[in-house]
Amino acid sequence: MKQVILLIDFGSTYTKVTAVDVTQQEVMATEKSPTTISTNVTEGLNNALDNLGKIIGKDAFAKASKVASSSAAGGLRMDAIGFVPQLTLEAARMAVLNAGAKLINCYSNKLLTEDIESIGQDQIDILLLVGGTDGGNEDVLVHNAKMLSNSDLSIPIVVAGNRNCKEIVLDIFSKNNKNAIVTDNVLPEVNVLNIEPARNVIRNVFMKHIVHAKGMDEVKSYIDNVLLPTPAAILNGAKLLAEGTENEPGLGDLIIIDIGGATTDVHSVSEGLPSRPNIVLKGIPEPRAKRTVEGDLGVRFNAKSILESVGLKKFSEDLGLSPDIVTDWIEKITNETETVPQTLDEKRIDHHLAVNAVRIAVDRHVGRLKSHYTPMGEMFTLYGKDLTEVRTIIGTGGALIHSQDPSSIFQAACYSSKQPNLLKPKNARFLLDSNYILYAGGLLSEQWPDLALQIMKKQLLEVKKLEGES
Repeated sequence: MKQVILLIDFGSTYTKVTAVDVTQQEVMATEKSPTTISTNVTEGLNNALDNLGKIIGKDAFAKASKVASSSAAGGLRMDAIGFVPQLTLEAARMAVLNAGAKLINCYSNKLLTEDIESIGQDQIDILLLVGGTDGGNEDVLVHNAKMLSNSDLSIPIVVAGNRNCKEIVLDIFSKNNKNAIVTDNVLPEVNVLNIEPARNVIRNVFMKHIVHAKGMDEVKSYIDNVLLPTPAAILNGAKLLAEGTENEPGLGDLIIIDIGGATTDVHSVSEGLPSRPNIVLKGIPEPRAKRTVEGDLGVRFNAKSILESVGLKKFSEDLGLSPDIVTDWIEKITNETETVPQTLDEKRIDHHLAVNAVRIAVDRHVGRLKSHYTPMGEMFTLYGKDLTEVRTIIGTGGALIHSQDPSSIFQAACYSSKQPNLLKPKNARFLLDSNYILYAGGLLSEQWPDLALQIMKKQLLEVKKLEGES
């Protein structure tokens, strides 16, 4: 008898459903339908299930186990509050992003009344409060707990700061009936990062309490156990792909790029240690599995931001098109985000948007070098991760999947001698997630890691490099 699992993703644009046959260890089919955020997300789900049923028959998944991820209606939205911007607040920012959340705002040092008002206007789902290394500063964390406790905020507050303040902070929040959950410090010592406990608590709060789009409460009763933010599912898939299992080897260090209509997300799984002896690492060590979100680099909702980053003159000259043609198309797709390019010029502009979204997003994600001279000769300080030795880049998202020239989009993620201080991969192969298998693999990995890894490896397609590409 077949054992079937339904892997569901409620995306901001499409609801995707993948049916996996556990017995045969294969993907039966993948289907999608527009996400019906404005009415009820179950409508889009039912449409996708109907499409799936036409391919494999509804009886094939009638008794299937169901797990899901969601980024519909904006996904998980969070703010982070810390003490020193370059230390505890930076650690908090990493924890939020690696939990699969969209980071709306960061606040440092002692909160002011205007900060509390701003947090109330951020429309967030969860607040992460940190501050002080263990045994270090207590005043800021206690002050900020009091400010939040005396506010009208009613959202869950995850506290991951100085362990010496744990009982004091809990007492402050409990007196005003605030929903506060305390976990381990994200920065227990200077230069010691510990974001996994906070990440797990955030995930659990999301599963239990967060309902974004209309009908998502019905979805919770429909699925069997897991409900993750979509980026967290993809990061799970990335880690599994890179590291493998006891029974199945992984691909090694990798980068995943997800080009969306609103954002471009970059995930890397690599220690990112200096690749040369004359490079010295500075700052907080970044997590092996790292995610960054570029909220200004979507190829639809934020196409204007990409154009502004590149500059209209350069963007137009790169394509050999008049600025009017470029701005007309950018205006159209910004206002009508589901618009599909028809003419050659429209396709070229769309392609160039994707290329620049990837280039800028990976530029921001990777580490960078700063040169200085010593009695020993030229030395370099590394801020962030050295990803020059990463050998696999995986791409997903409609802009890549539907591109006639995905190789040139991938190439934008690679090292350039024109910017030697940006430590992007120098010799990586390109793999395309043409069937949106990464979210599915991440969900499947929760219970069936070997199967998830095998399926992802089968589904990812190698993209041939253009002649002359390294």
